[in-house]
Amino acid sequence: MSSASKNAGPPDPDVLEYLPPSARQVFRVLESDGPLTQKDIISRTELPPRTVRYALDRLRGEEIIEERFCFRDARQSLYNLPGMLPNQLKRSIS
Repeated sequence: MSSASKNAGPPDPDVLEYLPPSARQVFRVLESDGPLTQKDIISRTELPPRTVRYALDRLRGEEIIEERFCFRDARQSLYNLPGMLPNQLKRSIS
């Protein structure tokens, strides 16, 4: 079990430090603008789709982000940081 899953607070800075730069960039975008779909993350980071997929996989593996159902488009998922406030979720769906 990773250190990020042991508490509901912010992820351990040591874990973020050892992640690839792309994963840190995706984390920062989700931290400031989340929740977002993969397409939104690609658009905001200007990273290639494959790199964003890899970054999301790494962040999920460390349990730093959550993946949720996207009501706007059932083919996609919404990615966000654990503990995101419900009004932030409503903003992203509308």
